Amino acid sequence: MKKLAVVFVISALLVSSLLMVSLAQDKVVVGVDAPPLTMNPHGSDADSNLSVMANIYEGLTKRIGKKGEIVPGLATKWEQIDLTTYRFWLRKDVTFHNGNPFTYEDVVFTWEHMRDPEVSDFLFFGNLVTSIEKVDGDPWVIDMKIEKSTPYFLNNLHQIFILDKESTEARSKGQVAARGIGTGPYKFVDWEKGTYLKLEAYEDYWGEVPPIKHAELRPISEPSTRLAALSTGKIDLMSGVPVELFQTIKNNPKVTVITRPSRRSIFLGISNEEELPTSDIRVRKAMYLAINEEEIIDKIMRGHAKPAAQIPDPATFGYDPDLERMAYDPEKAKELLEEAGYPDGFEITLNCTLDRYVQDEQIGAAIASYLNKVGIKAKLHAVPKAMYWPMLENKEVDFYMLGWFDGAYSFTRSAFKLLHTYNPEKGYGVWNGAEFSYPDVDDMLEESVNIVDEEERLKAVQEVNRAYMEKIAVIPLHYQQHLYAVQKGIGLNFIPRPDKWIEFWEMSYSG
Repeated sequence: MKKLAVVFVISALLVSSLLMVSLAQDKVVVGVDAPPLTMNPHGSDADSNLSVMANIYEGLTKRIGKKGEIVPGLATKWEQIDLTTYRFWLRKDVTFHNGNPFTYEDVVFTWEHMRDPEVSDFLFFGNLVTSIEKVDGDPWVIDMKIEKSTPYFLNNLHQIFILDKESTEARSKGQVAARGIGTGPYKFVDWEKGTYLKLEAYEDYWGEVPPIKHAELRPISEPSTRLAALSTGKIDLMSGVPVELFQTIKNNPKVTVITRPSRRSIFLGISNEEELPTSDIRVRKAMYLAINEEEIIDKIMRGHAKPAAQIPDPATFGYDPDLERMAYDPEKAKELLEEAGYPDGFEITLNCTLDRYVQDEQIGAAIASYLNKVGIKAKLHAVPKAMYWPMLENKEVDFYMLGWFDGAYSFTRSAFKLLHTYNPEKGYGVWNGAEFSYPDVDDMLEESVNIVDEEERLKAVQEVNRAYMEKIAVIPLHYQQHLYAVQKGIGLNFIPRPDKWIEFWEMSYSG
């Protein structure tokens, strides 16, 4: 009897152990540094929000894997008919998480929703589309016409998430913002803003049902608290490992560190208004030469960055591999300032965030120090991002730091947003905070969108890129690096994406 009892106990323990392993591999909990802001897929274009939306919702296209390859989403295929017309074949037999079928009407409604300034951060892209029509009366084949030639139109569709017309119209704006209903691989379960978001695999998903059935996102803003949660098993994966804790985390026997180059570049924008010293290109060049970027990467970024000579990263259409960063040369900087009539320098304020980019305030302080060393009396004004974005949008700065990666992989899109002369009617220069203006290069940019041949257009866009850099419209600094940590021994398969989105459907467990 005793032997039977022992066998029974051992068997029970084995079953219990296997069940615990099964449950553990059925769920993943990820700690992130920034929370989602809304469940309305058009309500915020912040990375932290788009990352979550791509689990619940889908666009006509998707981006997958470590290269961000475009694949079919709610459209099975597409073609460009002419410069302003795109044809899509919609996917049949798709249902939203509430059981409603996906139809042509949902696509039309989505673009109407994006045009509403009360609920949309995607006004430009919403207003870009002038009509969506059935082809020969077929509701599964549609032509989408856009107002003007926009080469990156297709490349941006993966983050234009399709809404369910019926349930969105039936709910208030607040209800739409509080609960997501999409066609994606995960359905919304529960959300306590700023604390957690719970998702569950959608068993009726049109594609492959995710292997991980339960997913949870936990925003933990304090890096050391995120690390403690990882070390104690409260979270399985940690994004946003701070560079100052990297070595500590790497030496932790309980975790594994994962790194990949970021697509985000950090740069400085400078006004060229006539009454300012920075209107003189010699002054802008002097400021460029005065900054010791190698030292910033080594001492402030702890080696977790690469120097940049332009805004676009190598994966972006329009990146120019022949552009080289100007070498640090403070003596030449002093000479240029004297030539420009500023032997004793001048006063300037560098504006930056203190809670948005990796080591942003520390980088700003270093840049101010470098400028002071060549005679420019630079003062740092570092503020929280909630205060900073309105300053840029309202054009209240003459010198500022900004970070950028292009979700459409297009320098054309970046240039229109960051570098083109500010034109609120056309949506140009929205993030051109200092209102610098180079009309001759703007003209080159506008002409490039009408080039049909892709190779010719690439040459033209690279020429635009070089021209802005030759004007020193901005001073490029570096590309960041994405840093993650995962619990060791749990068998979680996680490959970082180029856009830093956390996509639960791309994760799995080994064994």
